[in-house]
Amino acid sequence: MEQDYININKMAWNYKVASHVGSAFYDMPGFLNNPQSLNDIELSILGSVEKLNILHLQCHFGQDSISLSKLGANVTGVDFSEKAIEQAQLLTQQLQTNTQFICSDIYNLPQYLKQQFDIVFTSYGTIGWLPDLDRWANIIQFYLKPGGRFVMADFHPVIWMYDDHFKEVTYNYFKDAPIEEVINGTYADRNAAISTRTISWNHSISEILNSLLQQGLQLKQFNEYDYSPYNCFNETITIAPKKYQIKHFNNKIPMVYAIEAVKPI
Repeated sequence: MEQDYININKMAWNYKVASHVGSAFYDMPGFLNNPQSLNDIELSILGSVEKLNILHLQCHFGQDSISLSKLGANVTGVDFSEKAIEQAQLLTQQLQTNTQFICSDIYNLPQYLKQQFDIVFTSYGTIGWLPDLDRWANIIQFYLKPGGRFVMADFHPVIWMYDDHFKEVTYNYFKDAPIEEVINGTYADRNAAISTRTISWNHSISEILNSLLQQGLQLKQFNEYDYSPYNCFNETITIAPKKYQIKHFNNKIPMVYAIEAVKPI
């Protein structure tokens, strides 16, 4: 099953890259002019990253990794999509940053990388592609230096309970059977002429936090937000620049959460 889900999802993400690079959502011309794609949510937790070594897990085609490099960090981005890593490497050459990229799925990363880091970072639409958060958290603690920080921002699991138009509760809040879907278009371009098969899992907040705590990490912050910084869902309204809510929910549900945890010295 594991190899099946990796191959199926890798095929989907390889297929999405060209559409994403050309989408208004990722705004590549704007990024090349001003390479800063990070949001206030994660920036407020990260703080100054100058001269820090950062491992960015599930980096897609590297905009956030390169943004961290532009803030002065030494960054290694990791993604399992060959097409995404090819694009990331092209992008870092265009922008003349020293960002490093590795093509690997998260669980197998220790085969390719042994270094420890000041910060392990991941954000937005990441862990739903992983079946086992205990293994994920073990990877995080493996790569953190003593005293190093794990920083994460992601869409709240409450969001993933609903159908695509947020009319009905369709999926289990807690991890259940794998969710197999065929998706037309992508979150970055709903009208893109592509169709992809994916396998994903929902993970509750308790599962996420306990996986980290059981690895000995110490929770420093857990924050929830009533908006998304990305307009990547159906039925949204804009409440402020880069702040979106589901129009018939307003501020009644959490849409994003953020975590800061520290590896003890």
